[in-house]
Amino acid sequence: MEFLEQNSIYIVLFIVLVVWTGIFLFLYKTDNRLSDIEKELKGELSDEK
Repeated sequence: MEFLEQNSIYIVLFIVLVVWTGIFLFLYKTDNRLSDIEKELKGELSDEK
């Protein structure tokens, strides 16, 4: 328990860092998926014309 009391700020910072990393990874993957869908839709639209 002494470790948690003395280093609580570092534990909180680590948890916040992990959460932000997860958010950025999620946004990055979502952006890549949307880019792929946009390319696919543009390809289908150009095929119809």
